[in-house]
Amino acid sequence: MLTAINPKLPMRNKAITRDFYLNKLGFKEFGSADYDGYLMVEKDNIQIHFFEFATLDPKENYGQVYIRTDDIEAFYDLVRDKDVNSTALEHKPWMQREFSVLDPDSNLLTFGQPLF
Repeated sequence: MLTAINPKLPMRNKAITRDFYLNKLGFKEFGSADYDGYLMVEKDNIQIHFFEFATLDPKENYGQVYIRTDDIEAFYDLVRDKDVNSTALEHKPWMQREFSVLDPDSNLLTFGQPLF
């Protein structure tokens, strides 16, 4: 019955968020309408939605998304080539290779691929 999930994360500034996801992480904008205070981006088979929260304190933002990939090395290389600050690509005890990125509003994006 369920077919997809599209997380909604807070953003303080739509232009900054759009620039980060499109130009740093390789997403593209989803849809043809430009909604005031709302942004939708997609890459491959996933979408992330953002809602405006102008008074968000990034130090108090706990937004998190775990994104699975089938080519962690290539995506990690893309992120590093764009000079995005990320954690190291690591093997985790739960049998995943993972790295994480904080977006401009301190939403934590963790990318992972199974080791097997």
